[in-house]
Amino acid sequence: MIKIIDLRKKKQLFFQTANEQAKNTSVEKVVAEIIRRVQNDGDKALRYYSKKFDGAAVTSIKVNPQEISALVKKANPQFISILKESDSNIRTFHKAQVRKPFSIKVKENSELRQLYHPIEKVGVYVPGGKAAYPSTVLMNVIPAQVAGVKEIHLVSPPDKNGNIHPDVLLAASLLGIKNIYRVGGAQAIAALAYGTETIPAVDKIVGPGNIFVATAKRMVYGTVGIDSFAGPSEVVILADNSADPSFVASDLLAQAEHDERSVPILVTPSRSFAVKVNTEVKRMLSELPRKNIISASLINQGRIYLVASLQQGIAVTNELAPEHLEIITTKDESVLKQIRHAGSIFLGNYSPVAIGDYFAGPNHVLPTERTARFSSPLSVDDFIKKSSVIRYSSKRIESVAENAATFAEHEGLTAHALSLRIRKKK
Repeated sequence: MIKIIDLRKKKQLFFQTANEQAKNTSVEKVVAEIIRRVQNDGDKALRYYSKKFDGAAVTSIKVNPQEISALVKKANPQFISILKESDSNIRTFHKAQVRKPFSIKVKENSELRQLYHPIEKVGVYVPGGKAAYPSTVLMNVIPAQVAGVKEIHLVSPPDKNGNIHPDVLLAASLLGIKNIYRVGGAQAIAALAYGTETIPAVDKIVGPGNIFVATAKRMVYGTVGIDSFAGPSEVVILADNSADPSFVASDLLAQAEHDERSVPILVTPSRSFAVKVNTEVKRMLSELPRKNIISASLINQGRIYLVASLQQGIAVTNELAPEHLEIITTKDESVLKQIRHAGSIFLGNYSPVAIGDYFAGPNHVLPTERTARFSSPLSVDDFIKKSSVIRYSSKRIESVAENAATFAEHEGLTAHALSLRIRKKK
């Protein structure tokens, strides 16, 4: 059962998340040593850590093309068809995000421009462990491809036999990814950041992972770009009595299924609805294979917030700034207009988070732990760089040089002023 917390008489709301990645110094020490060793020993360190953490004796770090070809031949045709349809949906949505260069004509035959260039080399981390994540391949690789990234390197942890999950390899193969490496954890992030004999250094690293992966990404940031400092996955469901209790319960269970640290939250003005949802959660949970993981998430992180009104529910939701937000009310569109902070939003009884995870098209790599207050879903923008261009004519610089030089002098930068006035004299 999920704990019910009554917020109806609370006038001020504040929810603070415990960001383990930021506070766990013991993890930081382990990750710092892994990074140092990979920098010094390259592939040798990768093999050492694969044996230590994954129990895998890896000989060839890079997956060879023959292995992938054999896998594709044996793959389930129906699953291949589903992957292709999902690819099409995701690609269509992300193509709509592509920006076009622009140019602005200014006075005296001068011009200002903005140019866009794709990042040259990107590393994609695909987790292993408790589940297989071909969806992570699609969601991270496709926007990079749409942006025009030419070189994509994919890493994923091997199993005890030294193999990457076949569904991950299949998804990568269908997208045309040829640089795939059987390495995971903090050592994979270090390899992508600094390079080894087999894995080249990249310009940006994207993709989710456990606390060691997230900490490694934080520690190499600056040497390379990263997508975000991701925390546990989360959902907030803002619902009234118009919602189907079994639908809401199944979505809370789906969120809890990720891992024990996942955060499933329901916000509702109806106590009777909260009780119905809890009843459905209990009924469905007993039938699920991953019920131990789900139970841990529901007990430790799960919450049902009882609010006085839908308006208070909106305030609570904005304070939580969730990664995923489901709005299931009689006033979905009206509520949506009042939501300021959320990663991905799902409207109505028939738009579960899971359809966004796999199929709809918008990206499922989203800001967590209240970072939706200032961050956005992964997009084509994450894989491009902007350059501004200024071309001033002699007439234009002559007319504005004195004003700009005076501005520079107010900052105490006389050489700046000189560089402006000298052009005016010419």
